[in-house]
Amino acid sequence: MMRIRKAAADDSNDIIDFQKKMAWETEEYLLDDTKVTPGVMAVFENPGHGQYWVAEDEGKVVASLLITYEWSDWRNANVWWFQSVYVLPEYRRSGIFRSMYLKIKEEGERQGIAGLRLYVETNNERARKTYEALGMQSEHYTMYEWLKN
Repeated sequence: MMRIRKAAADDSNDIIDFQKKMAWETEEYLLDDTKVTPGVMAVFENPGHGQYWVAEDEGKVVASLLITYEWSDWRNANVWWFQSVYVLPEYRRSGIFRSMYLKIKEEGERQGIAGLRLYVETNNERARKTYEALGMQSEHYTMYEWLKN
């Protein structure tokens, strides 16, 4: 039976492993353990950084994602951002992200958030279709970034 829950520090090894797998799958980027491990742990040590959520199948963590916060002065409320979404390959296309999304949306509405956002690789058509099927829309914003390696 699938269970969606907020992650605990005990889940950190799975989350770290998922982050490394995702970076390699999406960008062929090898994450540095000396950065990703304390980076994941920082979320558990400081809830202001965000909150991890996991999906479990019979006690095995099979998916995780990170929610971070963006303050919206226009709405006087937080917008929650989905980040670092990873589902084990053998569990993909089985509705796990949908279940996580709906549970997190329900929790966010209970807490008074203004909305949910995420970004996706432009050419990731499968993910885009998943998000659109949940009622999310691609808006008129284009994202720019500067990231230090």
